[in-house]
Amino acid sequence: MLNPAIAKSVIDHALFLGADFAELFVEHHQSSSVELISGKVDKINSGIDFGIGIRLFFGHKVLYGYTNSTEEEELKRVTSLLAAKDKREQIAQAGALNLNRYNSKHQCKHPLTKDTNLEGKIAFLRHANQAARDEDEKISQFIGRILQREQQVEIFNSTGLHIGDTRHYSRVAATAIAQNGSEQSTGFEAPGALTGWEFLDTLNAEQLGQDVAKQAMIKLFAEPCPSGEMPVIIGNGFGGVIFHEACGHLLETTSVAKKASVFHDKMGEMIANPVVNAVDDGTMSNEWGSINIDDEGMETQRTQLIKDGKLTSFMVDHMGSLKTGYAPTGSGRRESYKYAPTSRMRNTFIEAGDSSLDDMVSSVEKGIYAKKMGGGSVQPGTGEFNFAVQEAYLIENGKITKPLKTATLISTGPKVLQEISMVGQDFALAAGMCGSVSGSVPTTVGQAALKVDNILVGGGN
Repeated sequence: MLNPAIAKSVIDHALFLGADFAELFVEHHQSSSVELISGKVDKINSGIDFGIGIRLFFGHKVLYGYTNSTEEEELKRVTSLLAAKDKREQIAQAGALNLNRYNSKHQCKHPLTKDTNLEGKIAFLRHANQAARDEDEKISQFIGRILQREQQVEIFNSTGLHIGDTRHYSRVAATAIAQNGSEQSTGFEAPGALTGWEFLDTLNAEQLGQDVAKQAMIKLFAEPCPSGEMPVIIGNGFGGVIFHEACGHLLETTSVAKKASVFHDKMGEMIANPVVNAVDDGTMSNEWGSINIDDEGMETQRTQLIKDGKLTSFMVDHMGSLKTGYAPTGSGRRESYKYAPTSRMRNTFIEAGDSSLDDMVSSVEKGIYAKKMGGGSVQPGTGEFNFAVQEAYLIENGKITKPLKTATLISTGPKVLQEISMVGQDFALAAGMCGSVSGSVPTTVGQAALKVDNILVGGGN
């Protein structure tokens, strides 16, 4: 996408201005989406974006800018503007650019650039809509959306790195709304994968529609949730969002390097119950949060964050490595060329254990089964969180008895890690989007069902 000779000239210019490190991130991004409401197509959007991000290091200072031009003079002009206040005698030499080639781990049969498959996507959403409405007459609304995008990136830097990657993303989101008089409740599912529209082959439109409708109906006639401190079993799949938000961000060098994380000085220490093993893995085939290379050009890897309760690694980007001394883990990510990369999660999850869901439920005299988690908020630095439960049930005398309406889980990441006493075998992953200082990126969360011995539950109607 960018002439290597131009890239080399711009990098040489940056080093001539005194930068310790220079990088060009070139991106071509194509997207297509369709949204259906009440059985009718509401929106069809498509677009193409192109740009080049320029990043310079002066010591631990990061300077970043971007342009939509591939012209050498414009790229040098932006570079000069970035370096204007920090310009000094040249102290680094650029390596010769060597194109790095590799085989993609994530196969794609039907990329967006070949065919938008628009009619097939609309038919899928209509089928899901009908299935949701057939589930119960109280389903008043169905909203479906399909997003497909293709991101091509090319990275050059002053160490001599020249590498590229093409990423294919497909995701379906479905929402059902149930209504009984003035009462409303919702159901939601949003599976996604790092692949082309062959992702359709792994989905069942009828099942998707039924699932979101059933979620909405269960909550519509559910009873109020009790409140107070009690044991909670958090379900598999998207239940891992609590670890992602309340603990995962505290293990990124984005916060560790600033000592803004409570874990910044806990390497090698026990930070969780010994049954907890946590991983951030970018290598998993075609998973939503996977990548071949990160947005700094480093090959991705599997990173064991917590082993038998002990902190064993952070997620480390290039600048994070310079600041902390920890080796990079292929975790440098960004939303687009408009953002400088920082350490970010990929597929982050708690590994399966050896307990069964029945064992966990039978061990609880009175508590909550949070089968499906929803969104929430987290306080950066401390990991204090407040998460809604999308689908919850009461546990009484070791048995699941009845569905509950709104439930909220309140605690801190460090505390909840210590309170996990049992981890199940029903491991599953779920797609999501993660926002941070380098924008919004695809990430996967996951876990098997697990038991938290004591956590504050906020109940109500």
